[in-house]
Amino acid sequence: MTELLTAAQMRAIEQAAIASGEVTGLELMERAGQGVVEAILEEWPELDADIGRKAGGAAPRPSASPRDISGQKMGSGAPRRAVVLCGPGNNGGDGFVVARLMKERGWEVEVFLYGDPDKLPPHAKVNYERWGKLGAVVPYFDEGEIAFALDPARYRENSLLVDALFGTGLARPVEKFNSFGWVTQITEWRLKEPFRKGGFPAPRVVSIDLPSGVCTDSGEILRSEKPPRELEEICADLTVTFHSKKLAHVLADGPEQSGKVVVKSIGLETSGSAESGEVAKSAKPNLARKRGGHHKYSHGHALVLSGGHGKTGAARLAARGALRIGAGLVTVGAPRSAMMENACQLTAIMLRQMDGADELRTLLQDSRINAVCLGPGLGLDADREGLVLEVLQANRATVLDADALTQFEDRAEALFEALHENCVITPHGGEFARLFPDLAEKLNARATTGPAYSKVDATREAAKRAGCVVLFKGPDTVIAAPDGRCSVNSAHYERSAPWLATAGSGDVLAGFVTGLMARGLDPIQAAETAAYLHVECALGFGPGLIAEDLPEQIPAVLRRFDIP
Repeated sequence: MTELLTAAQMRAIEQAAIASGEVTGLELMERAGQGVVEAILEEWPELDADIGRKAGGAAPRPSASPRDISGQKMGSGAPRRAVVLCGPGNNGGDGFVVARLMKERGWEVEVFLYGDPDKLPPHAKVNYERWGKLGAVVPYFDEGEIAFALDPARYRENSLLVDALFGTGLARPVEKFNSFGWVTQITEWRLKEPFRKGGFPAPRVVSIDLPSGVCTDSGEILRSEKPPRELEEICADLTVTFHSKKLAHVLADGPEQSGKVVVKSIGLETSGSAESGEVAKSAKPNLARKRGGHHKYSHGHALVLSGGHGKTGAARLAARGALRIGAGLVTVGAPRSAMMENACQLTAIMLRQMDGADELRTLLQDSRINAVCLGPGLGLDADREGLVLEVLQANRATVLDADALTQFEDRAEALFEALHENCVITPHGGEFARLFPDLAEKLNARATTGPAYSKVDATREAAKRAGCVVLFKGPDTVIAAPDGRCSVNSAHYERSAPWLATAGSGDVLAGFVTGLMARGLDPIQAAETAAYLHVECALGFGPGLIAEDLPEQIPAVLRRFDIP
């Protein structure tokens, strides 16, 4: 799995490398700047074609038909222009390196500094002075000067705006300070009316480490008041970060603000866990081949409880998911009123009448039933709580979703007392708020200082409180165990799957988790694998997806991972 680091963890890694003599801070800054330039030219290779004579007298490279980054043809030898916005810390130091390297490649570069050059950190100050031998540094906070830098007439189709303002070190909001709006929201400049009226394409925006203003640990935009709606659009076209992704690249506002994220190595090998707390990771599948014989019971027997008449579809979706993902048998337990409704639509899935906690207790005497799913379509009738408690007392692998969680809205402590370490609960945002109102309040509060409270923080606290694995659903699904282990299943960037926003997709996910636990995966492995495969199924089907399609994608997805 890939580590997702906090700001403190990244600092610890860098400081450990510097203290060991492996590298100097100045070398790290140089490598970071080189990585940004490499990423820019890899993303838009046409920007390195036919730019005229390079520094040092090198001849221009031939180019048959250079194009701008919007695909339009450009005139031969058109100069590349870049504005680099540098901040008062080491992120600004990276920006000075980028400016120098681009200048050496023949770009026209302007540099603006937000802050006092005399207060720059030592390594940033060195690179400020190196740039000073090549060009001027203009104060960024002067309204007239910033307006000049962003004048559409200065931009052509080959322009770049490099955001090296704050990166991972920002701990406070940077407020509105001039007529160009929020210093942390470069988007506004790209949407300004003069660009559109003048027929000028807005400059491509490249952020170093993170779009400035985004909290590294939470992905929230640090602000003391809500900005205009248009400022919440995508901020960067490309974000270049180093060593490993940060939590902000996969949580909350971070993915939309970051555009495309590229990770560049700067030669660090240390793990983020060194003296900096438990590291969250990106979720990956952890599913072994089926072993232990060809008998169906050797691969587990999952029980999914159904609601009454007219409320059976969710349980069937979960059951189909459990069967497709590899449980040897799956049984739907349904009340008498729902037997015919279920029987008309189940074939490979077995059906058992089950009215009330007493009949459930009898059914669970079959020790071959090793995983139970409750919640999808279960209903909120008075006797439903008894079913949940009966299953938890049986101490089987258990997945609680939907109604099984809402049932305890006013009695969360009673649920937590009954939960055990072989359980997974799978709340969405509303269900999470009902079970953990104090954590949800902290999570939903406006982030004004960093590090802000994150979905990772909330899910870890919830798992510790509940005493079991919590899978907190969303495009940034977070999975945490009571011992602090945590992963994020991000459905962003190339894994963006908006089609999952369809009725019943969460029921299928609950079934995936149940089926994997029936197969013998421990709770956190089952939750991580299910969440990952859930997104892969959506990507495999594409637009038009409905929940019934998800289980049917499992065979193709498992073949792709070479898992029979």
